[in-house]
Amino acid sequence: MDTLTTRLSTQYRRLLDTINARPRQAASAATAVALTVSLAWVLNDFYAWKTFGTGGTPPTWAGYWRMTKIRINRMLLFGKDDLSDSSPLSSAGPKYLDTLPIREGPKPSIMSRTMPQRQVPYKRDVVEPGLEERVKSMMATFAAKHPSILDLRPSKTEGGSTDAIYAKPALETLNDRARNNKMLGTEIAHAHPSDGSLHVWLSEADAKTVVDKGWGMRFPLKFIDKGWAMVYAPRTMAEADVVEKIVKAGIAWIAGVEV
Repeated sequence: MDTLTTRLSTQYRRLLDTINARPRQAASAATAVALTVSLAWVLNDFYAWKTFGTGGTPPTWAGYWRMTKIRINRMLLFGKDDLSDSSPLSSAGPKYLDTLPIREGPKPSIMSRTMPQRQVPYKRDVVEPGLEERVKSMMATFAAKHPSILDLRPSKTEGGSTDAIYAKPALETLNDRARNNKMLGTEIAHAHPSDGSLHVWLSEADAKTVVDKGWGMRFPLKFIDKGWAMVYAPRTMAEADVVEKIVKAGIAWIAGVEV
């Protein structure tokens, strides 16, 4: 990117010289610079999109354009929709997180694209040693501890790029929302290896609590169940304990069993 920055700076200086010396050529020179800058931005954004996971979309230019259209439409239609605002969520209904503490410190920076929903990864010195591995293995740990109610399978919502826990479809206690939801199925939660954040299917009231207490944000797509929430990556083992508590709330909501 340093080389790219140097090239763009050089072209910008040449553009100023052209405008001053030959006004007729200014328009074509400006167009060339604009195209160069635009192409550089698109290439950088495309590779960043692939690096942080594509949210189940094929990691191709066609997939990128599909996600970009969602991004543009959201900016135009829901530009003022702050996903850290819990007011669209109802506090009525089942709750499993009444004692959730307030998350300390600033909220993490969020990646600018709509999908996949990710945060900017923390710097290494911010995260406690061993925490990254704990988050990556969290779903497998839950599945191993509760084999009678949970399955561990590749996440459908993430295109199989990470493991997720699912409520067993044959459970008599399975939430009817999971029985009838074609988008989420019985998926309860998954973690994102690229940044340590998670998506968890909570009751709407619990999703509201997570957002209110600063542990996460709403999902950006309106046609997904309102309880499907993004949970910020933990920075400490104590925060990981809270994240596990949030996942347990998701298990209770979808599987119908408190663990």
